Amino acid sequence: KFGSMRQVSEKLAARIGLENLARTAGYPDPVRLEWAMEARAVADLAQGPKTIKVGEVKVSLAIGDLGEPQLTITRGGKPLKSIPAGIKKDPRVVELVGRKREVEQQKSRMRQSLELAMCRGDTFTGAELQTLLDHPVLAPMLEQLVFLGDGLAGYPVKRGKALEAHDGTRRPVRANTVLRIAHPHDLLTTGEWHLWQRECFVHERIQPFKQVFRELYVVTPAEKAEGAISHRYAGHQVNPRQAFALLTSRGWVTVPEEGVRRTFHDEGLSARLTCLNGAFTPAEVEGLTIEGAAFTRPGEWKPLNLCDVPPRVFSEVMRDVDLVVSVAHRGGVDPEASASTVEMRAALVRETCTLLKIDNVRLNGAHALVDGQLGHYSVHLGSAVVHRQPGGALCIVPVHSQHRGRLFLPFADDDPKTAEVTSKILLLARDNEIKDPTILEQILATH
Repeated sequence: KFGSMRQVSEKLAARIGLENLARTAGYPDPVRLEWAMEARAVADLAQGPKTIKVGEVKVSLAIGDLGEPQLTITRGGKPLKSIPAGIKKDPRVVELVGRKREVEQQKSRMRQSLELAMCRGDTFTGAELQTLLDHPVLAPMLEQLVFLGDGLAGYPVKRGKALEAHDGTRRPVRANTVLRIAHPHDLLTTGEWHLWQRECFVHERIQPFKQVFRELYVVTPAEKAEGAISHRYAGHQVNPRQAFALLTSRGWVTVPEEGVRRTFHDEGLSARLTCLNGAFTPAEVEGLTIEGAAFTRPGEWKPLNLCDVPPRVFSEVMRDVDLVVSVAHRGGVDPEASASTVEMRAALVRETCTLLKIDNVRLNGAHALVDGQLGHYSVHLGSAVVHRQPGGALCIVPVHSQHRGRLFLPFADDDPKTAEVTSKILLLARDNEIKDPTILEQILATH
């Protein structure tokens, strides 16, 4: 309804009001207050299913093991796929369906809050974590996230009284232990990031958001040499409307005089994304050309040295810009994928092949090299383009709806391209079992 500047002022006023309300209520921040109120909203469902009976039909609402609301309809003990038309308008049924929708929205809000808590580096005490694990919707998400603190690292077990490491060892958590949700940079500095990824695959953990397999961006040698401005994505042209919509959804603000900016209040930093010839010019007709990204202190214009920016903040800003370059690119040519996305998919492919005991797949840079029985293939980890070696491209058309639910991905984010890359590699690794005549014709025609 309002412009970006008005939205910022209104959000700031709401943020200050919520912080005052949280402090008055005895909570350290508005997120904890929100979770406490959400817990009260589902307190009755935490005790067990809520069931109503209309004639011979029973409708029950319960919270499943993964924190998702489940609506069950039965008639005479036999399950029904949907609510019969005759009772859909019954006030009690309408209320129960509405509550299901509210719990779904609540889970979505909590998922976003947890991801923001990881990006901000919010801390939790051991006692607070145990209290949060009593929440029926929040607990299943917390149990799938890695926590760090006081030399501890692991997934919460025993209702938060211990953390389980990637090797299965459990260490107790004291009530005053300070914990936080681990960022990929934390796992990288420990040198055990690959072990956490393997554990996630072996136990088939589905995390509420990308944590263990999240794309990580570190300052490159070229950026260290440049000093204060990152030109990693310089020259990429994007669609203005789509780019600004993506950035706004991730906390960025469009300022007519400056461009695009995202402020990290706790760190006292602002990230600025500059565009060639400005962000609001007649160049919007032809698209925006990204120039560079810089970090400044609030109220200052001199950019900070990139090495002085907290690694977690730098990584999240570069992740936002990478998203814009990948999704809002202009020109009809897919820029394929960034180096961090390729690394994430390479890790997924490596762990998948290890679990399935597939030994004829090798990873070489941005490509997966497959030594099949009918030929040798190269699959690009960014674009999923397949080439036969030697030979031309193989046309393998994906059906993304068939991948959903059939291929394990260790995060809840919908990523059809990653599923496509992985399924093509698995298909070609066992090319002697391919039954599709169109694919076989292409492979055998090059003999």
